[in-house]
Amino acid sequence: MSKVCQITGRKAATGNNVSHSKRRTKRKFNVNVHKRKLYWAEQDMWIELTVSAAGLRIIDRIGLDAALKKAADKGYL
Repeated sequence: MSKVCQITGRKAATGNNVSHSKRRTKRKFNVNVHKRKLYWAEQDMWIELTVSAAGLRIIDRIGLDAALKKAADKGYL
C-alpha cells in the first residue's frame, strides 16, 4: 500500500532528526493514511479509498461525491 492520500494527495515528507548535539540525519514524516470502505450514495456502491485523517475530515465537510470530483480534477485518483 503506497502512503499517499487519494483525496488530498499528501505523501511522505522528508526532514532531519536533530540530536541534542545538533547532528542531523535524514528521516521521513509519514502520512496518517487508512484504507476505508465508504458508501457512495450517488452511484449506489461501496468504494475503498486510501485516505488520510485530513481527507476524512474533508469528506465529512463537503461530502464524498464533491471530494471525489475535486480529487479527480487535481489528478489524485
